[in-house]
Amino acid sequence: MSTTLHFYKYQGTGNDFVMVDDRAQQFDASNHQLVRFLCDRRRGVGADGLILLRLHPQYDFEMVYFNADGYLGSMCGNGGRCTVAFARQMGVIDTETKFLAADGPHEARIDADGTVHLRMQDVLGQQEVEEYGVFLDTGSPHLVRFQPMSTLAELNVYSEGRAIRYNDRFREKGTNINFVEAPVVPSQPWQVRTYERGVEDETLSCGTGVTAVALAASRRGATSPVHLRTPGGDLRVAFEAKPDGSFTNVFLSGPATRVFDGSIEV
Repeated sequence: MSTTLHFYKYQGTGNDFVMVDDRAQQFDASNHQLVRFLCDRRRGVGADGLILLRLHPQYDFEMVYFNADGYLGSMCGNGGRCTVAFARQMGVIDTETKFLAADGPHEARIDADGTVHLRMQDVLGQQEVEEYGVFLDTGSPHLVRFQPMSTLAELNVYSEGRAIRYNDRFREKGTNINFVEAPVVPSQPWQVRTYERGVEDETLSCGTGVTAVALAASRRGATSPVHLRTPGGDLRVAFEAKPDGSFTNVFLSGPATRVFDGSIEV
């Protein structure tokens, strides 16, 4: 027997999400097939992921994030910014919030122009340098691979990213892969393209990905805040770099926009 599900569609620099107001906790989070259907761009609503907005006794709300493959994911930075905007639309918060996500508590604020500033988790310890690039965990695992100048636009991110994501080093747990081109002059943005696990394809933007890129780029002279450009738009990452190689006060900033809302039979 089918039921009607009301949903909202949000996007943050092209990273798009199906948002569900699940404060009554009626959505079956174990129904992976339903999540895949809703994220399907031909048969469902279409999105890079699905997010449930739920209440939490110790925070303003809880963000429950699913990858497009139907399974619970790790932290999603752009999804977090969109959830903050969604929570404000639903009247759950005003302009500042503390909420819970997969990787723990977060803080955020919304400017008058709609820019959402999301505090990410501290990144502790030295970055792990692999033969493939620089590996960091910014709430989700990310490999940062710096490309030669003027090669990023022509790169086949799907095939190159998939080859790394499923190699012997990363196959078991998976990783996201960010291909990066440094700016010609410091005032220009760092160019980023990302292959996302769970989506298993290139996405227009990845919030935890650009965060990883900004931190890795600090080894190459980038200073806070770092301006980054993805195919879906521009983001900024601010941070404090510590002598031991860790980073604190990490903030991901950018737009989060409501696209539409509707109902679908499920």
